[in-house]
Amino acid sequence: MATFLYRIGRWAFRQRRLVVGVWLGVLLLAVVAAAVAPAGEEEDLSMPGTESQKAFDLLDERFPQTNSQGAEARLVFQAPDGQRVTARENKAVVEDTLGSLDGGDQVASTADPYETGTVSEDGTIAYSTITYTADAVDLTEPTKSALEDAASQARDAGLTVEIGGSALDSEEEPGGTTELIGVAVAAVVLVLALGSLVAAGLSLLTAFLGVAIAFGLVSALAVPLGLTSTVAILALMLGLAVGIDYALFITSRFRDERARGSEPEEAAGRAVGTAGSAVVFAGATVIIALVGLGVVGIPELTKMGMGGAGAVALAVLVALTLVPALFGFFGRRMLSRAVRKATRPGSGRPRPVPSAVGRPGLGTRWARFVLRRPVAVLVIAGLGLGAVALPALSLELGLPGDESKSVETTQRRAYDLLSEGFGPGFNGPLTVVVDTAASSGSADTRATTDLVAKTVRQVDGVASVGDPVLSRTKDTAVLTAVPQTAPNSGETKDLVHAIRSAVSGVEADTGAGILVTGTTALNIDISEAMSDALIPYLSVVIGLAVLLLMVVFRSVLVPVKAALGFLLSVGAAFGVLVAVFQWGWAADLLGIEQTGPVMSLMPILIIGIVFGLAMDYEVFLLTRMREAYVHGAAPGEAIVSGFRHSGRVVAAAAIIMISVFAGFVGMNSPTIQTMGVGLASAVAFDAFVVRMAIAPAVLALLGHRAWWLPRILNRMLPNVDIEGAALSRQVPSSATELDAAVPRLPVHRH
Repeated sequence: MATFLYRIGRWAFRQRRLVVGVWLGVLLLAVVAAAVAPAGEEEDLSMPGTESQKAFDLLDERFPQTNSQGAEARLVFQAPDGQRVTARENKAVVEDTLGSLDGGDQVASTADPYETGTVSEDGTIAYSTITYTADAVDLTEPTKSALEDAASQARDAGLTVEIGGSALDSEEEPGGTTELIGVAVAAVVLVLALGSLVAAGLSLLTAFLGVAIAFGLVSALAVPLGLTSTVAILALMLGLAVGIDYALFITSRFRDERARGSEPEEAAGRAVGTAGSAVVFAGATVIIALVGLGVVGIPELTKMGMGGAGAVALAVLVALTLVPALFGFFGRRMLSRAVRKATRPGSGRPRPVPSAVGRPGLGTRWARFVLRRPVAVLVIAGLGLGAVALPALSLELGLPGDESKSVETTQRRAYDLLSEGFGPGFNGPLTVVVDTAASSGSADTRATTDLVAKTVRQVDGVASVGDPVLSRTKDTAVLTAVPQTAPNSGETKDLVHAIRSAVSGVEADTGAGILVTGTTALNIDISEAMSDALIPYLSVVIGLAVLLLMVVFRSVLVPVKAALGFLLSVGAAFGVLVAVFQWGWAADLLGIEQTGPVMSLMPILIIGIVFGLAMDYEVFLLTRMREAYVHGAAPGEAIVSGFRHSGRVVAAAAIIMISVFAGFVGMNSPTIQTMGVGLASAVAFDAFVVRMAIAPAVLALLGHRAWWLPRILNRMLPNVDIEGAALSRQVPSSATELDAAVPRLPVHRH
């Protein structure tokens, strides 16, 4: 592997104009493809195989004239203080408002609140449900404008009018102030870490190019593959974070090789052969974790995983080819000022920079501190992460609705008005579908439906059950049951299970199929499916990644340690999510206005992404340790060497990634906000606590045993040579020397 990548690095350096031209051509094609492709559409979240989804599919089949998951709007009217919406003047305003919408383009029906009885007991609030023939993402701007204009006219007449439902939902667009702040922080960190504006700019430039290509491809494939804006934002988030990090690692190694006296082309080859090997395997772990999201069975989650994996794969390719090509264009400007002064351009081989004399760097001092007190560091770090993870025991899952939106939005105000006038359950009605296709006629359907309605009404927690609606063929009926509790409450979740349990007896007696669905029930089913899929997903992803790391490090204990450390960091990240999004700690500071259950997709999504990123730091940090160890360093000195060479770069990479993820917290989307907080906190815990404290402490306690591999596995596993030992045959021995501080001991044989 190292030799192959070494040749790629040298070839890219020599053929730099060709490489840059090819990447610019790919960028141009991606941009053109995105520009000419039709705009993608947001899709409803679905979970094939669940009872809720089966019911939605049945409704689409039996009620073809409607769209079971089509857009709907709830116009909520509130009379002025001291008045009722049933007063003649206010009633006329409501009816005129609905009349202006009835029969409009894409409008399927409008419900008169005075006929349907959707007026609060005190007569101050009423609502009308407007259903549409299209999904929310397919509603045209004139249709949305007509809805908003109708509400505005009613407001002008003196009523308070708010619009709930999905009709006004819009997709989140990437790009904003907080994201730019994250990129700015990343730029500052790069300059400080590399000591060169040119080197920092190269890392940013290559990352932006990879992200632009990934974003263009996602946009171009949005319609044929059904990719949503969330897929694009995840690709942008991951591509930017790993793209900067991968370029930083290869650039840092290139500068090290140049500082030791290697020619530019040779340094580029060695940088790609060594750090590039780490990039390949680090990227592979991220890709495995993201592609593994497909085992959950949610199409949207699968697409998010594939989109993110594609962005990471592009970042790896850019780092291996474009980065070394750009080394050739920038030459000595890639080096820091101190190194440029210490080398003599144009006079044969550059002379190595003398080793710094004086106080060791922070990474070296920290590593030696851990070596002196491994047990104390391990206990303190482990207990600290455990304490942060404690709130995760109270983790509740759900899907965000209008209640999670800002109080400045009309959807949130409509939600609050409905809760005030009719109770919180009106914001999450349940749909009970009665299928009597196997029965013998409409009489059976009606009798069965009446029995189902009676049974549902007797379930504790049901506020009301509406009149049934029959299909044209009279073999399917639909009932609406309104809970007494809010959609995301635990009581509503228990109620859904109680209704399903209660109607199972009617199913057994009548032979009819009875399904409970609706947005609330679907959200509950998805949340439970997420919990059920968590263990299988962890088993697949961690199992594959452990095998991959076993190949990389030729060790059994190092991969196991890496996996256990990841569990600690992700547990702490879940603790932060619960504290912020459920308990409201620092919610105001982050712009989160409503607390509630954590979005059900987040745990498994964060696990997938963070596991891959955590292995990044494991690979980059321990590669230098193993490199020193196989060249003869003692276990303790190998740990010091790893921190001396990679500690600062890994810390900078982690800060960059945290900044990028935190930059997305400012987006007005609960999904992206949760993802930003979860990923930023998980990377912080993993990089600075697990990889830089727990990992060296464990390695110090294990000693030589950390790098033990049974003989049978040593024969079976391929030797990928990630530490670049084979490169010593490619270059003069002087270019393969480790840092002078590493003692030259006999090479360990494994």
